[in-house]
Amino acid sequence: MSQKDVGNKVPIYKLKTTNEVMKYYDEWGAENKYDKDMIAWNYTGPKETANVFKKYAQNKNIKIFDAGCGTGLVGIELKKFGYNNFDGADLSQKLLNLIPAGLYKKIMKADLNKTIAVNNDTYDAVMCVGTFTFAHVKPNALEEFIRITKNGGLICFTINEGIYEEYGFDKKIKELSDKKNWEMKEFFKSDYIASKDVNAWLGIAQVIK
Repeated sequence: MSQKDVGNKVPIYKLKTTNEVMKYYDEWGAENKYDKDMIAWNYTGPKETANVFKKYAQNKNIKIFDAGCGTGLVGIELKKFGYNNFDGADLSQKLLNLIPAGLYKKIMKADLNKTIAVNNDTYDAVMCVGTFTFAHVKPNALEEFIRITKNGGLICFTINEGIYEEYGFDKKIKELSDKKNWEMKEFFKSDYIASKDVNAWLGIAQVIK
């Protein structure tokens, strides 16, 4: 599916630059329109990813990093399954401001295309849902996720099908597997935004150090 095709369904996919995306999110966050749209569109990414994650993360006390947390949709799903120790990061301050109070232990504004201001081996798991998409975060972020995750930790993520090959995620995932930086546990096509017929690849990998 090309960028033009999905752009007709989800307008943000038409955007090309980070600045354009941030301006769009600032407007999208007004009066909580973002969350309302996610409900209206039947955005299943957070719920489906949390469902996969809980199969591999039996310990509910692990420390989790929600990369590209937006308004906290993944955090809400994690909490439903009994996880409570998670931090969030996003580039849009407008969306961060909409996160329910007390949901995350810590929230930070961060550009995930750059080095994350987190020490090596800090987290037991990284969640990244809805962030690997058009004009958002590029494949090299996966290496940063591995850096901040402990040996044996989990990285659970979605990749919009429209950018999977175009942005080189297919090559990066193979490279990280070939170099034994991680072991992929599951990787399959999910519904993602069902009402818009937009699918995503959903993967979960275990870090090897």
